[in-house]
Amino acid sequence: MPPPHGQQQFAAGQQQFTAGQQQSAAHPPVTEEHNADGASRRAVLTGTGIAVVAAGAGAAWYALAGPDPRPNAPSTGYAPPTQQGAAAAAPLSTVAAIPENGGVVLTDQAVVLTRESGDTVHAFSAVCTHQGCLVSNVANGVITCPCHGSTFDATTGSVLGGPAPSGLPAVPVTVTNGSVFRG
Repeated sequence: MPPPHGQQQFAAGQQQFTAGQQQSAAHPPVTEEHNADGASRRAVLTGTGIAVVAAGAGAAWYALAGPDPRPNAPSTGYAPPTQQGAAAAAPLSTVAAIPENGGVVLTDQAVVLTRESGDTVHAFSAVCTHQGCLVSNVANGVITCPCHGSTFDATTGSVLGGPAPSGLPAVPVTVTNGSVFRG
């Protein structure tokens, strides 16, 4: 029996293909090989390619927009800035400005102030002991470094996780009339 009008048949081995199906004897149909999980090789390669491109884009974004280590990070930990005159007596912050069970990072002074409850305030160097980045956040009793994910206890400065080799050095502070002073 002849093929329907407008279609031709081509023989290729034991199979027949119809021109209306966009196949010919010179180009047999493409069959997908499947692995044990049922995924085709094409799907695996496509997924791998997308993952590689996404990883490259993420690395490029982090290199351009991520936090920078401090160029003058002290290798021995916290080094208090030298202050003279009235600046030495100026308060670092008020207790009310430090959230309970949280804290504030004072970038200019390279100090992080944390508060449990009431007037109990702790202070630590804000310079991460891993590679010298400034810590960026204090929440729920945890100080976080944005560069490589080190975390520190907000009441002791000790390392909770990440690559930091040691805790944040304590900075002596006192609370007087609701204000926090160095010393």
